[in-house]
Amino acid sequence: MSSIRPWRTIDRRLSRQIMVGNVPVGGDAPVTVQTMTNTPTADANATISQIRRCEEAGADIIRVSCPDVESTTALREIVRAANVPIVADIHFHYKRALEAADAGAACLRINPGNIGSADRVREVVTAAKANGCAIRIGVNAGSLEKDLLEKYGEPCPEALVESALDHIRILEDHDFRNYKVAVKASDVFLAVAAYQALAEAVDCPLHLGITEAGGLLGGTVKSSIGIGSLLWFGIGDTIRVSLSAEPEEEVRVGFEILKSLGIRNRGVRVVSCPSCARQGFDVIRTVEALESRLQHIRTPMSLSVLGCVVNGPGEARETDIGITGGGNGKHMVYLSGVTDHHVQDADMIDHIVRLVEAKAAEIEAANASAASVAA
Repeated sequence: MSSIRPWRTIDRRLSRQIMVGNVPVGGDAPVTVQTMTNTPTADANATISQIRRCEEAGADIIRVSCPDVESTTALREIVRAANVPIVADIHFHYKRALEAADAGAACLRINPGNIGSADRVREVVTAAKANGCAIRIGVNAGSLEKDLLEKYGEPCPEALVESALDHIRILEDHDFRNYKVAVKASDVFLAVAAYQALAEAVDCPLHLGITEAGGLLGGTVKSSIGIGSLLWFGIGDTIRVSLSAEPEEEVRVGFEILKSLGIRNRGVRVVSCPSCARQGFDVIRTVEALESRLQHIRTPMSLSVLGCVVNGPGEARETDIGITGGGNGKHMVYLSGVTDHHVQDADMIDHIVRLVEAKAAEIEAANASAASVAA
């Protein structure tokens, strides 16, 4: 509700824009959120089902692994069923890249220096051009080229950047510029330093990630620190949070990172207290229930859930809807920062859900009206 302060602004690195299917990446396009399926790609039905869940969570781009011909055969059906661009993940097998491009992949994740002879690289680039595919160069600290490891002794920012520049040079030599680059590492310091150096060396879009970040809790923390730091520096055009969790959770965490920095908003941003003995209701259980029941809301809006009146009124003034704990199971509801009415314990969660849904509908109607007038 409040206007943007100067100390909240992020000066975004200016990159050139590419297209991944119908989704722009880089330039002034919104930072996109990606994830990757973990079903056997050859099982098209299972993969499509997982893609649907990721789409519902808000994924802009989804990657699928294509390790064999059965996977690239199924890819054609998967691409037709998906509502978002599909990236084919290719390692070493250049024929899989050719098959994926022909099957309709919007992007190939492949390192051109790893697929063999110049003729093979030429074939892949030709197929990408012919099918309108982008290419993502994916440098990873865990799979650096042997000569770079020998040169530097260990994975380091200089080695990751040199690997990326080597792969970029191959594409540029084939007059191909519809590419983006990642230099991932599981070490936050290494990844951030590599991305910072690469951002100064190239103008292409950068795909951010802390690879092998861990489980839902630990991986969220590591990814938030690494990806969040880079985005705060203005670096990054598309992100993937790599978690040992279901891919839709990666999408949700990705949007939470973007929301926290005010870069992109989707759904309800919850402001809630950690709770204490002053709480007038069970804040932890209430927030858990609300986050679960409000996942279907896509409209950007804010909700504060505070257990008592110490910080509650102040936080509620800054959110679209707010609730603060009161005595005798009776709690104050705020609408647009203003005290409005009370609600009882038993009705509180259902009541807040209805208020959020109504507010979302109101915002969407206003947006539609404004768009109609502008047209």
